[in-house]
Amino acid sequence: MAQAPGQNQPPAAAPAAPGAPQTPPAPAAAKPPRPPAPTVPPEFDALPIWTLPPAKLVAMVKDPKSTLFQKAIACKKLAFVGGKDAIQPMAALLSHPQLGCYARFGLEPNPDPLVDDVLRAALPKLTGNLQIGVINTIGVRKDIKALDALIKLIDHSNAETACAATASVGMIGGLQASRALQAALGRTKPPVFPVAARASLLCAESLLASNKPRAMEMYTMLSATNMPEPVRRAAIRVLNAAGPAPAGAKEYPPPTGAAAEADKSGFLGRGR
Repeated sequence: MAQAPGQNQPPAAAPAAPGAPQTPPAPAAAKPPRPPAPTVPPEFDALPIWTLPPAKLVAMVKDPKSTLFQKAIACKKLAFVGGKDAIQPMAALLSHPQLGCYARFGLEPNPDPLVDDVLRAALPKLTGNLQIGVINTIGVRKDIKALDALIKLIDHSNAETACAATASVGMIGGLQASRALQAALGRTKPPVFPVAARASLLCAESLLASNKPRAMEMYTMLSATNMPEPVRRAAIRVLNAAGPAPAGAKEYPPPTGAAAEADKSGFLGRGR
């Protein structure tokens, strides 16, 4: 037989009479105690290394008995406090499979021109990711003396190496870089071609102050329809921002559609 709704259910608690003492709520379950913080093993404690003076950091990098961890942390700290005496010891690690990146980290911000010399010397001796890392560091440091070597690497058989070299040429900038990148746009294919386009855009920006006519030539080239769309739109924006061109000059249409709605430059439609 079906039971009536509510049948055999426990009765609801009767409300307390007025003035009767209230039953206190059950206390919340106590939170379990937080486990103690793990202890850093002494061999992986960076603080004692980080507080060493520069001379002792250099000695640690040079000492063959130092661990990989010790040398890595010493290189990181030498990025802030390292001088000329730290350059060669870290340069010796550029070919190390684990420490090469830490050596570059320590060398990259060092203002001494000797850093550029050791990076250029290491470039042809390295391969793969170690060489790509040095290429990137050279680009960040804008070493114009490395342009010849980097330009040759634009045609490297390894696409990642070629892309890194192309990007670094754009970061260094200048007239020689602009010519090399223009030539690369005429012969490279993806994945190098879009990198060359973006590098050319960066190079053109670097030329605006020193050689505006050449910069505008590059922006004109980069406004072509075969360029990656973000690069093309950026080039068109600069061309439009330059104001009306002489009579008979090529027109550079402003962005349309979603790109026009998102544009905040204030220069839309000014090009001729």
